Amino acid sequence: MFAVDLGDGAQLRPLEPWRAGEFLAHIDRGREFIGRYVGLPDLVTDLESSRTYLLSYAERAAADTGRIHGIWSGGQLVGGVLLRTMDVRNGSAEAGCWLEPSAAGRGLVTRACRVLIDWAIGERGVHRIEWRVSSANAPSIAVARRLGMTREGVLRDSYLYRGQRQDIEVWSVLAPEWVTSP
Repeated sequence: MFAVDLGDGAQLRPLEPWRAGEFLAHIDRGREFIGRYVGLPDLVTDLESSRTYLLSYAERAAADTGRIHGIWSGGQLVGGVLLRTMDVRNGSAEAGCWLEPSAAGRGLVTRACRVLIDWAIGERGVHRIEWRVSSANAPSIAVARRLGMTREGVLRDSYLYRGQRQDIEVWSVLAPEWVTSP
């Protein structure tokens, strides 16, 4: 098992299926906050669905098509980052994140995403990292900006979330740009 120090007593670690109970407790603590823009709380509702969700990412990791990592602060799971999709052959991936309210505003997601993107580009040879985000999700858009991503456009009314159509912004960073990112 590995852990990457994110500073301020926080760590980034793999979020594995055996942590399903801890993952569920974390989602329960942040269910409303996380669910404002991210469908994760709708998928993880009990221990079985928590385990199933984490197993799906274990299978993606084994197939080299995705990854999921948790952010721990003070020994407690408070958020995570993931490569929702990853196509090494074509050199593309889609990154994402979530965070419970107790950890918001500390830069944890930005630092964790930097580690994940560094790995995807440096170790797996991914050329393009996408970030898809609801136009209403200002904190996530701010992360994309801090990561040096470029806003490519808006997919108008493209995502039906909890019965309402959402505009989705597409942001990205390319490997040559990442090398020079702050």
